[in-house]
Amino acid sequence: METMNNLEEDAKILRDKLWNRNYCKAMIGNFMLFFSFYILTPLLPIYLDAQFAADKDVMGLVLSGYVVAALVVRPFSGFIVDTFDRKKVLSICFFLFFVLFTGYIGAGTLLLFAIVRTLHGLPFGAVTVANSTVAIDVLPSSRRNEGIGFYGLSNNLAMAFAPSVGIWIYQATGNFELLFWIALVVALVGFLTVSSIKIRKREPAKEKKPMSLDRFFLTRAWILAANILCFGMCWGIMSNYVAIYGSEELGITGGTGVFFMILSLGLFASRLQGSKALAKGRIVQNAAEGVLLSLVGFTLFAAVKEDWAYYLSAALIGLGNGHMFPAFLNMFIKMARNDQRGTANSSILTSWDVGMGLGIIAGGFLLEYISYSAAFWGAAVMQLAGTLIFYLFTRNSFNARRLD
Repeated sequence: METMNNLEEDAKILRDKLWNRNYCKAMIGNFMLFFSFYILTPLLPIYLDAQFAADKDVMGLVLSGYVVAALVVRPFSGFIVDTFDRKKVLSICFFLFFVLFTGYIGAGTLLLFAIVRTLHGLPFGAVTVANSTVAIDVLPSSRRNEGIGFYGLSNNLAMAFAPSVGIWIYQATGNFELLFWIALVVALVGFLTVSSIKIRKREPAKEKKPMSLDRFFLTRAWILAANILCFGMCWGIMSNYVAIYGSEELGITGGTGVFFMILSLGLFASRLQGSKALAKGRIVQNAAEGVLLSLVGFTLFAAVKEDWAYYLSAALIGLGNGHMFPAFLNMFIKMARNDQRGTANSSILTSWDVGMGLGIIAGGFLLEYISYSAAFWGAAVMQLAGTLIFYLFTRNSFNARRLD
């Protein structure tokens, strides 16, 4: 009898189409969003140094502006996405994100650039919440775990491939303005793609729920949020300073593109394998594998100042994050009610943003006043702290508080 039930469940999963048109559009839009943003990320420290002669600690403050802005808007984004028409919210915010790329082209002073960078974080923070919530809405319920895993692949691949493309274009042309225009065009394609998504209109809530902190942040998942904050700090240090580190410390002028390419292959491989595990409900196991792989990767990056360690750590960090992040997103979603999907999305992204912002600022100060080694050992220590939090607290908290 149990075997028959399993066969019927498997047949239903096969009938429910994962790769439907609207889900694919949400994934493409998400890829374009992150590609346009992260094609500039590793090169902005070099741009700020060449264009404005900015010190490294000032770079950290300027580059963290968008994270601060995204952090401010994300809790409200979750509330807005859960309250109003998600498609309209997504289209408006994506349009603003696209338009603000013109500000980079016109910014003639460091102050103006910092203002544009900070303002850009507002629609970026809102779009990431709205688009991921729309993607979850258009997924069949039987394929949701698997779909969330694949959806995250779109932004992880963009975050890995885009820096490689940006570095190669800059090395070939030496033209930062060309990169700003490319980012603008890619963002436009993303906006047009998500604008064509068709989504069922939700019935408005019959009774208004009282205002509470839980409308803006998933308070029952606060331990998961603290855990993600630690991992975001590691990524903030590594992704923003790896290009200038490779150039100044290792003498690798063209290797940063290869670093991010290897990182992307690790992300891709772990997402494919991890999505199958998520489909079988192995969420905690997936996260556990990811945090350990990332810990080995960040430790190797900090401990061994050799080319082979530089590239091997990229593979390990990619494999780790590819397992870890979709598992954590599933955990947040499973700890939220159906009418809190936007809040769950905004909560994990807010936590990641806090970590990213702290990592960028801390990394900039450590680079300026101590050394590259101190900055990257800081990342390894934070990954260790996150790993300990996961094994000691997060696993038990999720199993005790999940709502499914």
